[in-house]
Amino acid sequence: MATIEQNKLLTQTGKNTPMGNLFRRYWIPALLSEEIPKPDCPPVRVKLLSEQLIAFRNTDGQVGLMDEFCAHRRVSLWFGRNEENGLRCPYHGWKYDLNGQCVDIPSEPPESTFCNKVKLTAYPCVERGGVVWVYMGPPELQPPLPEFEWALVPDSHRYVSKRLQENNYLQAMEGGIDGSHVSSLHSGELKTDPLHKGTQGAKYQSDLRPKFEVASSAGGMVIVAKRAAEPGQSYWRVTQWIMPWYTMIPPYGDHGVHGHAWVPIDDENCFAWSFTHHPTRPLNETELYSMQNGQGMYAELIPGTYKTVANKSNDYLMDRSAQNSGLYYSGVKGIGMQDASVQESMGPIVDRSLERLVSTDIAIVQARRRLLAAAEGMPNGAEPPALDPATHRVRSASFVAASDIPLSQIEEILEAKSGKAHTTI
Repeated sequence: MATIEQNKLLTQTGKNTPMGNLFRRYWIPALLSEEIPKPDCPPVRVKLLSEQLIAFRNTDGQVGLMDEFCAHRRVSLWFGRNEENGLRCPYHGWKYDLNGQCVDIPSEPPESTFCNKVKLTAYPCVERGGVVWVYMGPPELQPPLPEFEWALVPDSHRYVSKRLQENNYLQAMEGGIDGSHVSSLHSGELKTDPLHKGTQGAKYQSDLRPKFEVASSAGGMVIVAKRAAEPGQSYWRVTQWIMPWYTMIPPYGDHGVHGHAWVPIDDENCFAWSFTHHPTRPLNETELYSMQNGQGMYAELIPGTYKTVANKSNDYLMDRSAQNSGLYYSGVKGIGMQDASVQESMGPIVDRSLERLVSTDIAIVQARRRLLAAAEGMPNGAEPPALDPATHRVRSASFVAASDIPLSQIEEILEAKSGKAHTTI
């Protein structure tokens, strides 16, 4: 368990908090490029790490992210006019460029230079992999761009989505590195979901007593769950956790590699980003249909929003008959919504001082320690892990092998190499 004080440190991510300062040192997935699809399109509200921001694409096609509120009378710039390489407040016409600099105050005389003194907080943005990334930390410490494999493959090889989750980022992320719950919570779905059913991996997940091995990596952790397979061998599921909130899920069959990012909106809400890519081929129709229709780790969304159709207000469309029959172990349909339902059921911020942890929670304990150490080390000059893009070039894997193989012998199959297929059964 974590102490009450440790829980506060881990879950508070606003300005000038230890964890908030840590997270601002990384490039952060802020929104999908498709949310601002063309020059001078309507701006979009974005809330990250408890900061209320506005995103817009200017006339030249560049993306900016800045304080949502006009410096004059604090009107929301969501109502603004996106025109001529700037966002103009509808109230009195004050106009801002991508850098938050005020470039026009119509009511001021032509000789006035007052607007030169007005600047909103703004953050640099880049687009990569269909995502707008933002850096919210000290400008002089800006790291290189992220190089996760899913963000670098051709568009045809990748699918990216996000959904709102009404709880703190940490309990969502901890679900992503908890390899033991798959055999219970998702057991029904493994038999029916098109990206899981019929695979060897789904068959071996019936072992409810996985043995865990966790090793530190340059970017985070390598987490191995071993389940009984053929005599003398184990089914290995190797998950990557990359600081500060990325998980790479072991694959099934010839399908793509999946992953998540759990990005704080504020301390009681997060966006669950989901990524699927195949290193060596375009995603096929079966895979795309499954993802676009909210199957597997994805979820059906209310049109025009990132809120899920099944949600807390309707008890996630719980089906007790399906629960009793085993069709859905928890009565909730879909791997993504099964995860969301149990994680949101803990409350917005779970009290970790009340937990009773067991041996299969070793990865969760280690991740908490790694986050706390990184946040607490920054005031003393320590650099956060995983700023180097080389630490992003890794993969998850699934395979059958002897149980006693040292992790050092599987390092090569965990490297993300262009043109090389991933290891999966």
